[in-house]
Amino acid sequence: MSDQPSRLELLRFARRVVVQQATAAVRQLDGWIADEERREAERRRGEEMRPPPPDWLLQYGLNRKNVDAVHAGDCWAATKSGRCRPASREQVVEALRHGVLACVHCRPDAALGLLDNP
Repeated sequence: MSDQPSRLELLRFARRVVVQQATAAVRQLDGWIADEERREAERRRGEEMRPPPPDWLLQYGLNRKNVDAVHAGDCWAATKSGRCRPASREQVVEALRHGVLACVHCRPDAALGLLDNP
């Protein structure tokens, strides 16, 4: 008898190796799927818990005392400035009446009906 394994033994060994590798690969994929499901659930939870955007924003100057502009709450320019704080409708109207500039992008003065000439 020879010391060489038979062809059938080699095929069975190869099958065991493939099954072992496939099982490990499936386990790794399952871990990636679970991680992604966890991240997705956290993202959804974060969106659900996020407060609604304010209706109006006042943009403050660099000294944080002077009001530079008035924005609608969803204005993209306001989010880029990083110097805005939420404000009530009354605060915004008062600021516009005292000469604070309305944002040229979101036009809060038009949304509030404060334009002199439409």
